[in-house]
Amino acid sequence: MEREQSCSAMGGGESIPNHHQTLILKSIFFLDGFGDVLLTSNSDGLFWESVDSPETDGSDCLGIKLAPEAPAEVKFSDVYGVEFDNFGVIRKSKLGIAPSCILCDEYEMYRFTVYSFQRSKSQPAQWVLTTFTFGHEDQQTCQMWVNQIDASLVLQDGRPKNLLVFVNPRSGKGIGSRTWEAVAPIFLRAKINTKVIVTERANHAFDVMATTSNKDLKMYDGIVAVGGDGFFNEILNGFLLSRHLAHYPPTPSDIIDCRQTEGNSTDHASEFSAFHTWFRFGIIPAGSTDAIVMCSTGCRDPITSTLQIVLGKRVHLDIAQVVRWKKTPTSKFDPCVRYAASFAGYGFYGDVIAESEKLRWMGPRRYDYAGTRVFLRHSSYEAEVAYVDTKSEDTNANGKRVLCRSNCSICNTRPHLQHSHTGSSSLQDETRWLKSKGRFLSIGAAVISCRNEKAPDGLVADAHLSDGFLHLILIRDCHHALYLWHLTQLARKGGNPMDFKFVEHHKVCLVQQTLFQHELNNKRSLNYFDGGVCLVLVLYVVFATRSKDTISLRAS
Repeated sequence: MEREQSCSAMGGGESIPNHHQTLILKSIFFLDGFGDVLLTSNSDGLFWESVDSPETDGSDCLGIKLAPEAPAEVKFSDVYGVEFDNFGVIRKSKLGIAPSCILCDEYEMYRFTVYSFQRSKSQPAQWVLTTFTFGHEDQQTCQMWVNQIDASLVLQDGRPKNLLVFVNPRSGKGIGSRTWEAVAPIFLRAKINTKVIVTERANHAFDVMATTSNKDLKMYDGIVAVGGDGFFNEILNGFLLSRHLAHYPPTPSDIIDCRQTEGNSTDHASEFSAFHTWFRFGIIPAGSTDAIVMCSTGCRDPITSTLQIVLGKRVHLDIAQVVRWKKTPTSKFDPCVRYAASFAGYGFYGDVIAESEKLRWMGPRRYDYAGTRVFLRHSSYEAEVAYVDTKSEDTNANGKRVLCRSNCSICNTRPHLQHSHTGSSSLQDETRWLKSKGRFLSIGAAVISCRNEKAPDGLVADAHLSDGFLHLILIRDCHHALYLWHLTQLARKGGNPMDFKFVEHHKVCLVQQTLFQHELNNKRSLNYFDGGVCLVLVLYVVFATRSKDTISLRAS
């Protein structure tokens, strides 16, 4: 079938950030599944409108009127790639998959495809891949448009060009490698160079990050973890422990008088700041719970996370520092330091993690099995917890809690270092230490809400990604039935797990936990934090900027 097409171009147009002039193109193309459209390209994106008359808009197939709906534009900020498809078939009807429909229009011409996404109608947080294929009888016209779109994509700010990817093949149900194979084509179409390391043992990624020089890391725009929360924390610790040597929080003996040595951050401040804000971390979910991804994107979807990484999306995320202090005042070794992006737990949650690590072959079901065993054991531990309490401000005009969502008003309006502590001496004037002592089933500190499929609202429903606070959750020793009631509330959407007399919830920026000597002999109770007399959790100077799945670290 013969068709007439035209192409025109106009110089000038709107200016763009680098002061180059955008070439505004206009051509008549055939949009696959739709029909003839007038396609326009400017600095913002692609726009099209049908050139068919109302009488001929759509097509007929065996007497059935087909009027396919199609978006009329796509922004370059939502486009991750474009490809020239050479010569091939384009159909006017979306029912082109039915070969018996001989009346459907079908053409052969040169084509190019624009790769983008749309939000799922059933789950708005989920992004669905979508393509727009345009056909033209002139090859040079198609190639000119591909070159123009490519040039516009290069101008998009913040998009990575080189990434170091760690794949955990044992994450979750052993789906790490398959997950990467499913999303790798997106990186290829986005023209992002990736170096892929498939881990072969526990702490493999940690060792690689800890031993890789800063010079080598500067070759990349960021790190991507294909795995679960534990795998991400392994990579984060490998990066931070050898580079971000922060000030230590107060020791047990200094809990009232906070005037102590300021730690060891100054020697390496310049080394760490070399990465500044451009270096990011991303997560593609393939784990058992994927709480970090659930809290930052709203869904556990590898495609959504991958799209947000390649498009350079970011959001801020707090990081907590966990310190195990010296066993005695005369001990000569430095405190044991770790970093956590989601949750640090002692007691019930620590026991579940320790028990489940022995059962990784079971996949995600190990948490149910391990949780049941730990629950039936009903162990409690004697401890003293001191914390710096803060006044809650994250309520709206009606006094209701503000939940953390995309473009959160709490996270966006607060300075990112407002509640961080760059040294213990900064606590002298603001410290208001409170203590809680007794037997506890669980002691936990949540950095984020920790939403997951087993706890749809998370451990703390109103926790924020980057408000600078920890949420301390103390579960005192109680009857089996009461604790079960508390756990069932966690598993319910809209439940009230904090509405119990034996549950304490405090919004804090610093936590200290001291174990009594007889508890130190119980190795099971120490598995999660690797033993010690005192643990200190503090939201320190490390903050991550990440948006949905990308993170970039900053130090003050």
